[in-house]
Amino acid sequence: MAQPTGEFFEGLAERGHEPLLEKATGSIRFDLANGKKSQRWLVAIDKGDVAVSHKSTAPDCTLRSTEELFDDIVLGKENAMAAVLRGAVTVDGDPELLVLFQRLFPGPPAKAAGRRSANGGSGR
Repeated sequence: MAQPTGEFFEGLAERGHEPLLEKATGSIRFDLANGKKSQRWLVAIDKGDVAVSHKSTAPDCTLRSTEELFDDIVLGKENAMAAVLRGAVTVDGDPELLVLFQRLFPGPPAKAAGRRSANGGSGR
């Protein structure tokens, strides 16, 4: 089975330019823990032009999470900002970059979104 996080970053790298990030310039490093192992992704953004790597340079913003939680974020099962507010994800540096970047994460699956709106937004 393919890794959702890897597919997300590889797809982003293939696009090269992301119109949703045309107002952003800076870099975000994603430090994702999986037990004793971790993976690091660096996304450099220059007015929508995006480069993805595994470099260890100092970023403008760092997001730390478990790999499992980040997989859920890129699959639309979890909301990145809600995870930050719960303390499940930590952010250091310029949080505005993360706010802009979260536009690239998918929304909730259609079935769950429909359930929320049908129940007055309660999700029950």
